[in-house]
Amino acid sequence: MASPERNKKILLDMVKQPSNDHCADCGAPEPDWASYKLGVFVCVNCSGTHRDFPAISQIKSIRLDFWDDSLVEFMKTRGNAAVNAFYEKCVPPFYYRPQEKDCVVLKDQWIRAKYERREFTGENNSLQQVYSSGLYEGILWKKGKDNKQFLKRRFLLSETDFTLRYFTKEDSKKPKAVISMKDLNAVFQPEKIGHAHGLQISYLEEEQTRNLFVYHDNSQEIVSCFNAIRATRFAYLKKVDPNARECDLVPLITRSSIKEGYMEKTGPTQWETFKKRWFVLNLTDRKMSYFKTSLDALELGAVFIGTEVHGYSVREVQPKGNRSGRWRFGVTLETPDRQFVFLCDQEQDQREWIEAFKLVISQPMLPQHYNTEANMRRMTK
Repeated sequence: MASPERNKKILLDMVKQPSNDHCADCGAPEPDWASYKLGVFVCVNCSGTHRDFPAISQIKSIRLDFWDDSLVEFMKTRGNAAVNAFYEKCVPPFYYRPQEKDCVVLKDQWIRAKYERREFTGENNSLQQVYSSGLYEGILWKKGKDNKQFLKRRFLLSETDFTLRYFTKEDSKKPKAVISMKDLNAVFQPEKIGHAHGLQISYLEEEQTRNLFVYHDNSQEIVSCFNAIRATRFAYLKKVDPNARECDLVPLITRSSIKEGYMEKTGPTQWETFKKRWFVLNLTDRKMSYFKTSLDALELGAVFIGTEVHGYSVREVQPKGNRSGRWRFGVTLETPDRQFVFLCDQEQDQREWIEAFKLVISQPMLPQHYNTEANMRRMTK
């Protein structure tokens, strides 16, 4: 007869072991759930997706549910490391492996690709063709430049010339835009876009950041599109630097901002009225762009952020006068050329922005950062 307390102790000891102490799918620490059909320990969020395909995975709480002896013995023969070695055997280096804080659609499709479709076991490599063939074509809903309306647009991604094109009409041969992979970035932004599958595509046009906001109603399709972009970016990076190691190129494929949100900003003389703007701070290129709203297509301006040695610093400040509205939590960013003053709505936002600026300032500048700084200074003169 099964001993509930003994089996619970065995499972709790197992989940403390290396590899088992993090979710098998998203890496979240201290997973409290397990798939007793697959033999992996997962977090509560990933367990929800596992419940969607009971023929493949069945879930129990390792703390609250009853575990039969046979199920515990099965878990002892598996574990996260062994199971992932099989189900993640052939994951392409460019394929995005979601982390704990990533959006639902990324984690959901990663789990389905691993276990339900078995895309990475080596048995079904043909399923990877949709995002790894070097050519992707699909219809996405794209937000209009000057309004909130989303319209169907045809997108064509090619590894041949490392471009992403989109067309205003499905049968059109002339693209509305031809976007180079050189500076292209793609990141999921479901909350900002207002759709669970919302994807933001950003690129440089005449040294200014432009944004495309798109989505697809099918979750597998939008994640395939995202990974097709990553595959093409990865191929581009390998062509530019054929001697680079894959592990050094993968972090450069796409990037997420370290901080986004609204702040109020004044002009260079600091006598101008404060205006509300949407700011995006990136660590990779040490650049903070700002837009009129969170869904604007074109940036209004940008600020390069160097190191303390090069004359950059950040500090808390109390706003003076009545040129601002109700926002009272100030941040001063010092650069060699001028002083920027920003106002935050909440004290927590102020702390987060200061910490984000300090993180960028603390990182050493790379050769490409000096070029970015020089280009941005030329644009402001």
